[in-house]
Amino acid sequence: MKPWDSLLALLPEEWRDCLLRSPRTILAQVQELRVRQGQPVLAYGVFGERVLTAAGLSTEWNRMVVAQPEQIKHLLATISQNSIYALEAELRSGYVTMTGGHRIGLSGRAVTENGRVRTLKYISSFNIRLARQVVGCASTLLPALFTADGQLCSTLLVAPPQGGKTTMLRDLVRSLSWGTDCPRPYKLVVVDERSELAACYQGVPQLDIGPRADVLDACPKAEGMMMALRSLSPEVLVTDEIGRREDAEAIEEALHCGVAVLATAHGSSWEELLRRPALKDLLLRGSFTRFVLLSTRHGPGTIEAVLDDKQRSVGR
Repeated sequence: MKPWDSLLALLPEEWRDCLLRSPRTILAQVQELRVRQGQPVLAYGVFGERVLTAAGLSTEWNRMVVAQPEQIKHLLATISQNSIYALEAELRSGYVTMTGGHRIGLSGRAVTENGRVRTLKYISSFNIRLARQVVGCASTLLPALFTADGQLCSTLLVAPPQGGKTTMLRDLVRSLSWGTDCPRPYKLVVVDERSELAACYQGVPQLDIGPRADVLDACPKAEGMMMALRSLSPEVLVTDEIGRREDAEAIEEALHCGVAVLATAHGSSWEELLRRPALKDLLLRGSFTRFVLLSTRHGPGTIEAVLDDKQRSVGR
């Protein structure tokens, strides 16, 4: 129940009571709560989809709890601490990170200025993603990311959406920062554009990323990587979900500076990655020397294969 502690305080009392009537085994697997005004409250996780009912999370839609306008107002008030204007910068990005590291995506009417989103209003939909750290999930993977002489390889974790790549990357950061399951501890900089890896709240990581990791929170990836190289002297640079050409250019710059890079990308195969123009050149140049393919076959974060830059298997 620990991941729920800080989140339950945000929710309307009725939803809170309903959720707590769910089996603990189900609550432990929840990854997202989806709330839409006038629609049922839905939960997603390893179990698939469940609907909130008076008896807890269930598959019985005829007993569903529907999100009422006053409950939407309550949720927005608790998220914003009764000051929606204080969230204007976060609303431009479409999400807010709360204490405990939970990330809440919001949707409503976009207010634009000079062709760019300035804020959101009439917010009526929420995607509540629970911050849940799986400590130790990278312990079997980490040895395969080192060369025979103990050098950490620049590594790309590849998985479909919700395939566990961010969770795996976070645990790699924790292990390297503490020096667990690896030859020695490392200094790392995490460029956390979406505030998911470290789940910072007011600049402080809410999840364990170890004592030797600095975080550039809510910072664009390419710009953050350059900032890190200029001023934070990392041995390892970490970022999530690369895909733009400027991301690839920043990674190349880091590698030329002798810094190892750990990153993730959406995909399910090497061939799929090569169809993405911004990544193709980066991959074919051998910038990454390890590729970890993850799937959801036995739950998120299933390690399907660890390959080198010649696509030879170096792990399961």
